[in-house]
Amino acid sequence: MGDLLELVVVPVASEADAETTMDAVLPRVREAGGSVVAVHVVEKGGGTIDKASVEQRELYAEDVFAVVEDACADAGVACETDLRFAEDVVDGIFTAARDHGASAVAFTPRESNRWLDLLAGDHARDIVNRADLPVVVFPAEDADE
Repeated sequence: MGDLLELVVVPVASEADAETTMDAVLPRVREAGGSVVAVHVVEKGGGTIDKASVEQRELYAEDVFAVVEDACADAGVACETDLRFAEDVVDGIFTAARDHGASAVAFTPRESNRWLDLLAGDHARDIVNRADLPVVVFPAEDADE
């Protein structure tokens, strides 16, 4: 997977998600000699009122990115962070990937509820179905426990 993991865009949604995702992704990226761009996409309402201010979203993203940066430093993997605002989360992820010249998008699916997925959408499925570059899905490290 060497070239595939050369420059990986990793979407992260929360501190817990960043921790789980970094635990799964970083050992493989380190082994391949690659680097990470962590992307946090804030879904904008396209004319509707946002749930939180831009400043609140930026502060939240800083906390999420701190988890990523600490994990990357501990693993010895170079990383960047990228906060995006987009009407569609998946479009925001792939736009970031193209902007950074990523070799792949890598993520760990989050636990979800099928009913919620039907109502709100399933980002993991959309990332795979709408991919215009390689997508690597890693199982969570604690999946065997």
